[in-house]
Amino acid sequence: MSKPAVTEFKPYISADTIVPEFTLRAVVLGALLGIVFGAVTVYLALRAGLTVSASIPVAVLSISIFKWLGKSTILENNIVQTTGSAGESIAAGVVFTIPALIFLGFSLGTGDIPRVLVLALVGSILGVLFMVPLRHQLNVAEHGSLTYPEGTACADVLIAGEKGGSFAGKVFGGFGLGLLYKLLNEALLFWRPRPIYQPAWHAGATIAADVTPEYLGVGYIIGPKTAGMIFAGGVLSWLVTIPMIKFFGSGLVDPIFPGTIPIRDMDAFAIWRAYIRPIGAGSVAMAGLFTLSRTLPTIVRALRSTVAQLRQGKDAVAEPVAAIRTERELPGTVIFGGSLVMILIVWFLLAARINPDGGIGGNMFASTLVVIFGFLFVTVSARIVGLIGASANPISGMTIATLMLTSLLFVAVGWTGGSYPAAALSVGGIVCIASAVGGATSQSLKSGFLVGATPRNAEIAMIVGALTSVLVVGFTLILLNRAYTRIEPQVVENIELTSTMKVVGEASHEGKTYQVINVIGSRTVPDGRYFYDPPSKRIEYQERVGIGSERLPAPQAVLMSTVINGILRQSLPWGLVLLGIFIVVVMELCGIRSLAFAVGTYLPIATTAPIFCGGVVNWLLTKVTKREEGEVSSGALFAAGLIAGGSIGGLILAAIVGFELEDKIAIGTKYWPGIANSSGVGILVFIALAGALFAVGRKKLE
Repeated sequence: MSKPAVTEFKPYISADTIVPEFTLRAVVLGALLGIVFGAVTVYLALRAGLTVSASIPVAVLSISIFKWLGKSTILENNIVQTTGSAGESIAAGVVFTIPALIFLGFSLGTGDIPRVLVLALVGSILGVLFMVPLRHQLNVAEHGSLTYPEGTACADVLIAGEKGGSFAGKVFGGFGLGLLYKLLNEALLFWRPRPIYQPAWHAGATIAADVTPEYLGVGYIIGPKTAGMIFAGGVLSWLVTIPMIKFFGSGLVDPIFPGTIPIRDMDAFAIWRAYIRPIGAGSVAMAGLFTLSRTLPTIVRALRSTVAQLRQGKDAVAEPVAAIRTERELPGTVIFGGSLVMILIVWFLLAARINPDGGIGGNMFASTLVVIFGFLFVTVSARIVGLIGASANPISGMTIATLMLTSLLFVAVGWTGGSYPAAALSVGGIVCIASAVGGATSQSLKSGFLVGATPRNAEIAMIVGALTSVLVVGFTLILLNRAYTRIEPQVVENIELTSTMKVVGEASHEGKTYQVINVIGSRTVPDGRYFYDPPSKRIEYQERVGIGSERLPAPQAVLMSTVINGILRQSLPWGLVLLGIFIVVVMELCGIRSLAFAVGTYLPIATTAPIFCGGVVNWLLTKVTKREEGEVSSGALFAAGLIAGGSIGGLILAAIVGFELEDKIAIGTKYWPGIANSSGVGILVFIALAGALFAVGRKKLE
């Protein structure tokens, strides 16, 4: 879509044309799709630490569904995509931060759903409200300079749908194939979900792949360059660093902190858990700060534009402008009053549920930080989305900065123990969610500006989407955590409880009552939750929490807890963290933007390898079809369907695991174990799936 000057620009639906827009069916459909994509994003972010924008898939599905139900208007479809995109952005903010409570020693069970819900709701509504006064400056005044690549592509899809384009078959096809593949693979176990190769001639090296449709789709959408960088980080960790640790540590008889057993007795996955994750956390933290530093000019420009706009006062919203339909938005009283209510809710939540140690003044101080950091990073996020799109928005870097500043302020006033880490995380979580939602709101409002929507209707739709999506985000988070949590025998004798071992409750197992202790920073017991028997002074079981496990590594949440622990509790293995930091420094000195690479160093290679395969398919199609970069293609829509289908299949699988039905339905390993356990068969089926993506991607959109 061309980008003419603002004075010449005419939206697809003119300002003086009235068509159905904010209708009940549009809001309901958008809310339902927001719930679906919110749950999908929770699963995807926990497994891969990545998210993709949901606006275009939601727009495509809206166009198709309304064609089945009867004729719709382009503005109704815009309301659907606006409402639906809230779920994905909220889920990203929640998953990047809230699970870090587990790694700080707090629980995350069904009783915590209300807390997650309130944090998500406050952050999402603040994200929308803080974006409203920025809309005219970013979407209208800077129309020629801020391209909003995904928002513009979404507008193109909406306009093509209005003119008769039909894309939804690609999304539905990918969804159906992804769901079927996922269930056949990981529920019925017809073929091996994770082919693996560990060569004897390179001790410690591991090549593996979770052959899942959602990873293939993510790799396709993020493109070959980013996918290749992520895989390169995995290659460094799993084919260089782990074998190096194994080589130099194989002759040692004593463990090296943070490991608690000798390296010679550790396999590649144990080395990854003990040593690679701290290195990866340092890499991601440093890369996030580098990424954020590059946006400093953007931050300054955004703040200057915002201050200039606010100085205009009433002149910025004069009555003649407000009378134009395409310039009507939520009034300032709603923005100010709503923000005040949200801050009071934050204060009450901190005082009553999260940080009772903080008192009235301390929790009000934390609530004030939410306002300051929230408005700052919503402003930054909204502008960055205009430059590079929502999927590339460096939300984690902004959250790291928030957590570092908050934690340093807490240290300055002596708030380092008790529940203060949870308070710091709550501030960072709300800011992260607000930043993600602010960016998504900015993108959706840009799509609305291009098609001629009413901003006020879109802003209300975003809030409605937030109100409905938060219900499923917290539930999905808890469901996945519980489904993959396991109690395993782990006997450690002669344990005297120290300051690194906090008693967090009691639990009964196998007819015996234990103290539940949370271990952080011990040199004798790995970090985690354990069942401790006081009379015998020994640990007898370990509670392997689902989030943070190999199945749900939650890299962003682990990173956030690393930042907080490092500053408030001084419990980091700084030698390993510094290795990760300087790996990123080397990458940056080589002129390589390091964030994707850093994420790859942290993730299991079983995650990065299939993502790379998706990037390879994208690269091949680019060479074959000669399509332009950023163009909405059949392959992108099919890949979005694969992500949705595979992720929904993953949620179904989590429910199966939670009800302990996995052994009963695993008919593949029961009737043809040779095929089901073959890595070669698993690879061949995954290649066939990639071939299907390639075949669909070659077709032109009609």
